[in-house]
Amino acid sequence: MYTLKDFQRLTNFMQVPDWWNENIFCLDTDGEITLRTNITQGFLSAYSFTIVLKGCLRLHYNGQELTLQKGDMFIYLPGLSVTVLEASDDYLGICLIADEGYTLELPVVRNAIRTAYFPLLEFGNPRLSLQADDNRHLEQLMRLAIHYQHSQHPLHAESLRLLYSLFLVDLSAIEDRSVPNHRFSPRIEELFLRFIQLLHQYFVEHRDIAFYADQLCITTTYLSRIIRQVSGRTVNDYINQMLLMEATWLLQTTSLTVAQVADRLHFADTTTFARFFKRLKGRTPKEYRQGVNNV
Repeated sequence: MYTLKDFQRLTNFMQVPDWWNENIFCLDTDGEITLRTNITQGFLSAYSFTIVLKGCLRLHYNGQELTLQKGDMFIYLPGLSVTVLEASDDYLGICLIADEGYTLELPVVRNAIRTAYFPLLEFGNPRLSLQADDNRHLEQLMRLAIHYQHSQHPLHAESLRLLYSLFLVDLSAIEDRSVPNHRFSPRIEELFLRFIQLLHQYFVEHRDIAFYADQLCITTTYLSRIIRQVSGRTVNDYINQMLLMEATWLLQTTSLTVAQVADRLHFADTTTFARFFKRLKGRTPKEYRQGVNNV
């Protein structure tokens, strides 16, 4: 998947300060800036939070079409495909993007996981409609982040980290007020988080539920139950999604042959990889790469 550094280099999304640590940035956006993100078609190893301030956006995200209006927040999850279909002439937004690993290491990460995953996985919609007061509050935090990232403050990186933590805590509280019944014990949240971290580290080499259950010191049945309870998905869904995202990224951004991609992802042979890719993507790896190159 693309890192934030890759994303910035390909899209020239914002002017970053000299000290930028490639972990987080925030900026005002318009239609032109937003449409440039289609270069990567998503597949970004980061969380992104965009508030529509004016106008509207139409997106194709993870197999569904979304229309975002003023006051809506769009929550992007790492690695999922997104295409901006249309931005109104008067569209304005503000966007905060943070590296996935950076986010997962935050002390408030349980709130981040709950906030970021539930709108998509529980409700089938990554759009959060904000009340006016909540909208203003989150926008103020994002504007403060813009201030610090361009300031000469000696602790700007730490200030941004604290602001991002506060942003996630407050966003989680807003989401909890909207859907107060979705609560999980700290133990379940911790296991879910650790599974996500392990998955990102081992998904190429290990595709069996038993490996992840062993790493977490629980049974496969219990792991399956937790993942289904929290996300509505299966362990295999997560593994296959990670493999598909990595395969798509390699086909888009490298000159590796299809056979080499299959080998890198530890498929038994090219045919097995091609069947897997077509089943989930609707096209063979070769057809997909040709389509990307013709864009």
